[in-house]
Amino acid sequence: MKKNFKIATFIYLILLGTTLGSVVFAGSVVAVVVFNTQDVFNSTLLSHFQEGQIMSAIFIKLRVLVDICVVYIALYEGYKYKMFERDKLTTMATFVAIATGLMFGHYYMPDILTMQLAGEKMTQTQAFINTHKGSEIDFKLFAVALLVLMVQNMKKACK
Repeated sequence: MKKNFKIATFIYLILLGTTLGSVVFAGSVVAVVVFNTQDVFNSTLLSHFQEGQIMSAIFIKLRVLVDICVVYIALYEGYKYKMFERDKLTTMATFVAIATGLMFGHYYMPDILTMQLAGEKMTQTQAFINTHKGSEIDFKLFAVALLVLMVQNMKKACK
């Protein structure tokens, strides 16, 4: 059983790292390029609305990875909790990662997509701006929670 748990831990750490890397890359590199296409092409080929649609398509795909990660976090950390292998920081990070991961994919994304389907005017409303800002904050909290889980579990794995 101990060998299987080490394999599960190894897979968990890779999944956390992959998801964290994807989240950071999407937010800090992809979004910067997509929302600045005029700098890439030296002209305005896409409107801000169209750039937002591209980012949504990217985040729809990223949502699948986030959902897989959330399920694995719940199972892995739930098992560790049941085995009394827990600490407050990991428990808090687990809760934050699960809550923010689910909020990203199943609260913010559907709202943003629905507003985009309503048209460009809808994406200029205060409701859209607030929803988008909330999703950005949510995604940053998710990234921090993943980092905490990764560090905490790496420390325990190296003992």
